[in-house]
Amino acid sequence: MAMLFPKKTLPPTKHTVLKNWVSEMAVLCSPDKIVWIDGSEEEKKRLEDEAVAIGEIIRLNQEKLPGCFYHRTAVNDVARTEHLTYICTKKKEDAGPTNNWMSPKDGYKKAGTYFRGSMKGRTMYVVAFSMGPVGSSFSKIGVELTDSIYVVLNMRIMTRIGQKVLDCLGAEGEFTKCLHSKAELDINKRLILHFPEDNAIWSVGSGYGGNVLLGKKCLSLRIASHMAKREGWLAEHMLIMGIEEPNGHVEYIAAAFPSACGKTNLAMLIPPEGLKVKGYKIWTVGDDIAWMRIDTDGALWAINPEAGFFGVAPGTNSRTNPNAMATIRKDTIFTNVLLKKDFTVWWEDGDEPPPEEGIDWQGRPWKPGLKDEAGRPVKGAHPNSRFTAPAFQCPSISFRLEHHHGVPISAIVFGGRRAHVAPLVYESFSWQHGVYVGATMASERTAAQVGKVGEIRRDPMAMLPFCGYNMGEYFAHWLNIGRKLEKKPRIFHANWFRTDEKGEFLWPGYGENLRVLEWILDRCNDKPNAVKTPIGYVPTQEGLDLTGLHISKEELKKLLEVDRFDWIQEMESQREFLSIFGEDLPEEIWKEWEEQNKRLQE
Repeated sequence: MAMLFPKKTLPPTKHTVLKNWVSEMAVLCSPDKIVWIDGSEEEKKRLEDEAVAIGEIIRLNQEKLPGCFYHRTAVNDVARTEHLTYICTKKKEDAGPTNNWMSPKDGYKKAGTYFRGSMKGRTMYVVAFSMGPVGSSFSKIGVELTDSIYVVLNMRIMTRIGQKVLDCLGAEGEFTKCLHSKAELDINKRLILHFPEDNAIWSVGSGYGGNVLLGKKCLSLRIASHMAKREGWLAEHMLIMGIEEPNGHVEYIAAAFPSACGKTNLAMLIPPEGLKVKGYKIWTVGDDIAWMRIDTDGALWAINPEAGFFGVAPGTNSRTNPNAMATIRKDTIFTNVLLKKDFTVWWEDGDEPPPEEGIDWQGRPWKPGLKDEAGRPVKGAHPNSRFTAPAFQCPSISFRLEHHHGVPISAIVFGGRRAHVAPLVYESFSWQHGVYVGATMASERTAAQVGKVGEIRRDPMAMLPFCGYNMGEYFAHWLNIGRKLEKKPRIFHANWFRTDEKGEFLWPGYGENLRVLEWILDRCNDKPNAVKTPIGYVPTQEGLDLTGLHISKEELKKLLEVDRFDWIQEMESQREFLSIFGEDLPEEIWKEWEEQNKRLQE
């Protein structure tokens, strides 16, 4: 095949497979030109200027928000489109009952019709990127082809990109082939396809970050989870944070929560006033994804493969997450928030009161109190509006972010948004019981997912939309990792969202969550401040340090309560969910369900 590269833009790589693939995809998509991204500052400025000129992004007030930009997605393109996201394997059973499946042959054929000619009049950008520190044994390399400068600028923040990655890839290195085109932004011609057997991702018809930043959920979870099963590690939808004691000792926790359940807030936690006397420091390693391997010491070590934060804006403020607010003061891309007259931004439940007027996330004039035809309040920012910011700007960022070896994990925390049933925190009885706890966790839907907000959704390990293969086998893989671990992290479940009879939250907020993490680490160090219940160990009445909080004994009791009636109903719901995996569900998971059900009945 004749190469399509103009002489002046010869590919800066000797990787023949990569060059041939780029050429082949260029024939399919028909771009006017091809640009290989080198990752330089000069290139960044050039791309920003070009994106502003064509209206892809808006330059914000550079005095108040230096280096910041604003972007709107299409109105029908504001979240991950899980119903259009497929795992394309030769056998349907390899994708499992929780994934949408399409054969690779049909996937390439159908998406190919949408890609054909989709980049006419546009530039194809070739973005070589590393998930994880460049050259680390943990890390994986991908190459994304895209016709969106917005995507390039976001990938620059979220990953390590450019020539250094191509140099690391060399002439024969393995890479994930990632193809993206906005095409017509037609929801009827939108597909996000994953080909784990080919190490490839195709995304067409979307401009929303979760669907088009292909290093993120697509590679780091769906493709990586498939790699992890084959290679014997874990790719998880988890934050990583360190808790440092005054003597300098740091212990690390990994935690899995569905989107918009406080993961970023927890990862960037500041010790609450009542615990500051203890001298803790919090170190943020990552807020969304953890890749974990068993090291030579028999313990589980983790890296954050990302280099930035793609956080939900609404609800982020100086009370819930001061570190995030400090992080996004410069060099940040804001998506689908409200644009103010002075070219700054605003969102609901942020720091500032609503402006007198502005332009909403759909590009329409907005003012406080505006209502639609049905009399419902019109939001200025979309509930799933986002900020993309470099991780190194976070005041609490750990120097271990770029550590090739990662950090050792003492505890794994699963959690969700449950108004009832689940107590504030409980510890599983064993690794096997902990895998069952993770496999059956549930959360109320949020704006980050398509569906009815508030609906209870089973979301094992917060991986339901992101596991790239049969989840029955995924549970078995977790169990197998546990058998190989000599130093097993303890496994916990947390729920910050329990409410009273009036629907008011019983726990005072994200800022107080260190009190729960302190108890978790106490348990990892064998402190006996727990009470055994049918579902696991919960803190004693004195187990949590509540200094400075006004929580009554009755409220604390409600927070930690394990109501047998509620849980017996919960067990039936769990049984129905686990049944969908049929013979693929490991016997150990059924055994844990049966034993817990028996304990609740006694």
